[in-house]
Amino acid sequence: MRKISVVNYKGGTGKTCTVVNLAHGLALRGKRVLIVDTDPQGSAGYHLGITPKTTLYDVLLNKIPVEDCIVQAREGVDMICSNEHLFPAEIALAKVPNREHILTQRLSKLTQYDFIIADCAPSMNLMNQNALVFSEEVFLPVSMEYLSLVGVKQLLKNIKIVNKIFKKQVEITKVIPTFYDKRNKKSYHVLQSLQRVFPNQVSVPIRVSVGLSEAAGARKTIFEYDPHSTGAEDYYSLIEEVLADGK
Repeated sequence: MRKISVVNYKGGTGKTCTVVNLAHGLALRGKRVLIVDTDPQGSAGYHLGITPKTTLYDVLLNKIPVEDCIVQAREGVDMICSNEHLFPAEIALAKVPNREHILTQRLSKLTQYDFIIADCAPSMNLMNQNALVFSEEVFLPVSMEYLSLVGVKQLLKNIKIVNKIFKKQVEITKVIPTFYDKRNKKSYHVLQSLQRVFPNQVSVPIRVSVGLSEAAGARKTIFEYDPHSTGAEDYYSLIEEVLADGK
């Protein structure tokens, strides 16, 4: 099982878009995937058209068994959703011993998946710490904006802290350039910067695509909404890279 957090401390980097399309694409390749939405905005559930009755809030506070909080989002894709109730859950967990390990403890019995992918909020909070402690890998979507690089530096520092304090070996295994436009010099410069810092981790760029934004509005993945679009083509390529990394 691969445990992956998809995170960038800057918003608007295509993080949730990457999570839902990556998960569905992996499922189309025969993998079993669980999405864990650790963002109180609950964007992943919205994107997939799910209105949850139970959420990660219930899992974390141990009110309901984790198995009863899992919903099927697509064939091969299950999900633990989130919503605004996650805010009070964080406050309650702040007083709990070993609070950074709560997510790991709650998900420990879920062994039936090939991938568990956490969709993380664009902030440095307790839930992100839990996700990093749970995970073995980090996927980092970076939009082609100079300010996105600031979020990258912050995340690198946090990963080092988590690894040192909790004796982990979490590493960024995939850096995903998003909103890439080859006609734009800024895209070229940001991509060059990423390739210098992460010479072996930068994936195929995800190009600017109207279809990707429209798919979210239609509450579909790109493979459902427009499987022949450039967005679908790029995410198919990313999925092939991810599967190859696991060989």
